[in-house]
Amino acid sequence: MKITGFRTLTTLQDWGRPVGDVNGFIDDGITEVPVVVVETDGGLEGIGVGSHADLDRLFPALEGQDPRAVSALHDRMLAHVFKSGHAGATFGGVGAFDMALWDLKAKMADEPLWRTLGAADRFVPAYASALEVAVPDDELGALLSGWVERGFTSVKLKGGLDLDRDAARLRLVGDLFRRNTSRPGLMLDANESWSRKQAVRHVSELEREFDLTWVEEPLRRWDAEGMALLTRSVRAGVATGENLTGLEQLRPLLDAGAVDIVQVGSMWGVTHFLRAAVVAYAHDLPISPVGSLASPVWHAAAAVPNHLALELQSLTDPVGLDTDHEVDDGGVVLGDDPGNGLSIDERAIARTHALQRWAQPSGPHVRPERAGLRLVPEDVVFGRAAGDC
Repeated sequence: MKITGFRTLTTLQDWGRPVGDVNGFIDDGITEVPVVVVETDGGLEGIGVGSHADLDRLFPALEGQDPRAVSALHDRMLAHVFKSGHAGATFGGVGAFDMALWDLKAKMADEPLWRTLGAADRFVPAYASALEVAVPDDELGALLSGWVERGFTSVKLKGGLDLDRDAARLRLVGDLFRRNTSRPGLMLDANESWSRKQAVRHVSELEREFDLTWVEEPLRRWDAEGMALLTRSVRAGVATGENLTGLEQLRPLLDAGAVDIVQVGSMWGVTHFLRAAVVAYAHDLPISPVGSLASPVWHAAAAVPNHLALELQSLTDPVGLDTDHEVDDGGVVLGDDPGNGLSIDERAIARTHALQRWAQPSGPHVRPERAGLRLVPEDVVFGRAAGDC
């Protein structure tokens, strides 16, 4: 069987409420989800999600190849863009193709991907993460109740601008998740919004009351020295890595002892996750995939010995995209459908309208002008800075 072509689709995720982080949020809660379908001469198709970046430039590395050679094809794509570089958005295109290739490999073996990857158990531990910074405090309990009902014991909140608000929300969700455990796991994600000393001060103050499991992306993604300083200054683990595109970007953090929980962005694909997991394992560190809408990386997480917990951001699927799994007992229960468990309804997707919500200036993927430069906490109204910086 040979790879003959690909096509792209863009569907939508309707979160049903504002969604984002301290860098910004999408007020109507509707975001786009790029889908990639790899075609073969045998009629089988592989499905990936995550990015449409540079697909035309990457595809010549795949055309005419046997899709079962996934790891080799991953390297072939990286080599194909050697001169211009594979980092950034291009790595997202590599990841989307990679997910589709692993889907094909498992379908050709007529087994679910978690079996193909060598997992013994279909259950994958997870934590709640609702990208909820713009949700008012009095609505937070209702929003997260679905995770509590499904047995979750850990939750991650977005924060970092206002210490008092962060403490109030941690207190609220701690009480909520205490229905399932006497000591819920509490995490705070600052999304690279702090300077080094802001991070130490903010986390140290919170630790007067809370036993934080980790603080996520406290500093700029490349600041190995700063994160090493932080992890020596606070009790909480330092979790980072989701925005690093390649092992070469992860290595300085590991060399500096700057990371306690290695994170990998799910959109970067299965092969990158597997390789990062091995490197983390060699350093006696756990790994955790971030951003998991219908993610094939769930299957890879089930197959590595050092997986900690995956980020489950939503309890519903994007429009026209169905995933073969159940959410129960604090995690994801993977199904038995051959491949990565994704199936698509192209007619339903065709009825949606393409957006560019994640990239809009008010959204979470545009770094604020004063990030890391605040002298005092900001006044926050539903996640949006309203006062003096």
